[in-house]
Amino acid sequence: MTALAQKREIPTRDGKQFSRPVAAATVIYAGALVCLNAAGNAVPGSTSTTLVVDGIAEDTIDNSGGSAGDVNVPVYRPGLARFANSTSTDEITAAEIGDNCYIVDDQTVAKTNGTSTRSVAGKVEDVDAQGVWVRLD
Repeated sequence: MTALAQKREIPTRDGKQFSRPVAAATVIYAGALVCLNAAGNAVPGSTSTTLVVDGIAEDTIDNSGGSAGDVNVPVYRPGLARFANSTSTDEITAAEIGDNCYIVDDQTVAKTNGTSTRSVAGKVEDVDAQGVWVRLD
């Protein structure tokens, strides 16, 4: 490759909105934590060590009767999002601000990786009475 010799248009994205193919036999609800599985398909957050957080589902998408990629889910990556806090010894407190938190399900995060059974959701940014603010980007 060589340096530019004339102007060119550079395609850009805001890095916050995506459309992802949904895994086979999967329903993702609006507001759910969306992850990518090992095949790169969207799935709702769940206890698993192989998921990568992608963002929040903007719509409910039902691919329960379909094959992987038959439908797409619109995903938004807001920067910070509030999720339900886990309970008991896995409850996140202000002491965990700045630490990683872990996916329990499509709306809940926990303080620990559940004895190496959970994927990272993101960084804890704040904790309030309604839940845990997690940095997703």
